[in-house]
Amino acid sequence: MSDESDAELLEQFYSDLMLAERNRKLTASTYRFSVEIFLEWLKEKNIILQAATAKDLIFYSVWRKTTGISEITLAKDLSAIRSFGEFLVREKIWSENFALVLERPKVPRPIPAVLTRTEIEHLLESIDVSTPLGIRDRAIFELIYSCGLRISECCDLKTVNLHMHEMFVLVKGKGGKERVIPFGAEARSILTEYLNSVRPSLVKSRNVAEVFVNYRGEPISRKGIWKKFKEIQVAAGINAKVHTLRHSFATHLLEGGADLLSVQELLGHSDLATTQIYTHITDRQLEEAHHKYFPAHKHAAIKDE
Repeated sequence: MSDESDAELLEQFYSDLMLAERNRKLTASTYRFSVEIFLEWLKEKNIILQAATAKDLIFYSVWRKTTGISEITLAKDLSAIRSFGEFLVREKIWSENFALVLERPKVPRPIPAVLTRTEIEHLLESIDVSTPLGIRDRAIFELIYSCGLRISECCDLKTVNLHMHEMFVLVKGKGGKERVIPFGAEARSILTEYLNSVRPSLVKSRNVAEVFVNYRGEPISRKGIWKKFKEIQVAAGINAKVHTLRHSFATHLLEGGADLLSVQELLGHSDLATTQIYTHITDRQLEEAHHKYFPAHKHAAIKDE
């Protein structure tokens, strides 16, 4: 296969990923880059893509490990090659997906950073609500924390799915899966002020379905929320990311006695193992509290007298 054919195939694979509902632009770009490296390796080894075998793919994965990449990068690379293999089978270039022989390395899940309730309160209260956009910002981050929303879910939230009287939102998460999430009086109060006093003056006569809009009255973007949160967390003197609010929501629920299945449902996790990472946070906090109040009983070897 020529270089031109490789390039065309790569772009076709990228387009295929972009059309798939579960793949966002960032994932598609990452996969395209990984496959590009794989195609370059085949070229250097004088292996034609149509003639590649499972053995070749194993040799490639071994070589990739020797390039000094992290386990996380390797895992993403191999996922990309497996996805590319599926694409090649659909295009009848491979008779079967030889990339299925590649096993992703087990990458330990990092324990996500969380904020305490006091830190959350300080962060939210540091937002200047004396301005219309300040009221909007407080409503955004109050809702993200109160409902454990992803940024994309907050951006995509429609007014018809915001039920103020019943105090819940209907959220469409990953894979189009819908879930109902309640919110509290604090969130309802600031949302009511935003919806009644701020949003109408921003959207004016335009018909905008999304709840949160920018100063031009257009749906707010993920980048817009990230940028605004960075300003707020710097001003508050707290090191955090927007997603930290979601992590904190889950952790505080578990600390309050919520069961794991309920938290899984509220977060919209398809796999309970993803939710279980938050139990490690609460376990760690319990251990730290034990060390603080029982310093003589830290995990240390006891010497025989």
